[in-house]
Amino acid sequence: MTTRQAPPPATRPSAATKPVRWAADAVSALREGARVRLDYSAQSLWRVDRLIEEIRREGAPYAAVETVLRGLGAYAGEVVVRQAGAEWWTSAGDHWVRTPDGRLWDPVDEARRCFAGDGSLRLLCRDATGAVRR
Repeated sequence: MTTRQAPPPATRPSAATKPVRWAADAVSALREGARVRLDYSAQSLWRVDRLIEEIRREGAPYAAVETVLRGLGAYAGEVVVRQAGAEWWTSAGDHWVRTPDGRLWDPVDEARRCFAGDGSLRLLCRDATGAVRR
């Protein structure tokens, strides 16, 4: 009689450790503080873009929202990872998402660009996941 063992659980690359934590922290903080629920769907990024726009309109200084932006960018990156089968990459402390087609995306920097009024996490996700479907 042969016994089969279950395959080992899937693990994520160590590059994912920090951005996954940042994203989870952002989801938790928004759920508890602002009563905003994020579900890691591409559609939820509409809400994230609007949230960043509201923060910008309120005139918050960048230093006060830097951690929030990092978390929201990581959240968008995690949406791309889940939707496109992508993975997190890191180098010199920076974190990117690499889609299966080999392209690198920087959702954390895109969140900063959103705060500056020139970016969209929703469009980054659309472009990154659309590139995979082609």
